[in-house]
Amino acid sequence: MNLQQTLAHWRNQGLVDKPWFNGLWFQLTWFACVLGRDPWLPAIAAMFALHFLLVPSGVKEFKRIAPVAGAGIVTDAILTALGVFNFGDVFIPLWLIALWFAFATTLQRALAVFGRKLWIAALIGAVAVPLNYGAGAKMGAVDLPLGTGTTATSLIVVWFFLLPSLYRLAKHLGTK
Repeated sequence: MNLQQTLAHWRNQGLVDKPWFNGLWFQLTWFACVLGRDPWLPAIAAMFALHFLLVPSGVKEFKRIAPVAGAGIVTDAILTALGVFNFGDVFIPLWLIALWFAFATTLQRALAVFGRKLWIAALIGAVAVPLNYGAGAKMGAVDLPLGTGTTATSLIVVWFFLLPSLYRLAKHLGTK
């Protein structure tokens, strides 16, 4: 089998929609974005190329994930403008935009289980997401000018409401 046949086989098998595959793909993309940042943008682009080669319709996939990613990017932009985050020389870095698109792919795949009950999504958002931002800060991807406690409190409140909203949006877009 050549590469084109292999990709077609994986696409026909629905590999990209399997939670284990999407979870692995997302984790690899997360590490490339957070650890590699801008120097790794070519590798991140390759990860997205793989994703879009494996979905049945790249246009439909983009239309499905773009609004979720956009909501996350706007949220991070607001938090940056409020001084919660500092990304150095840029307001919102390209690697963070890519990370939001990668995250948007998980809501109906690897992380779909958390969206079945919105109160679970709220709790996961309030606990897990601030921990992810904290990990990113420890890895040097973001500075937290307000300090860990104030930032954590802000993120707990924001993500308690944001994650269930993102699941609702993803569900709505997935039914179109």
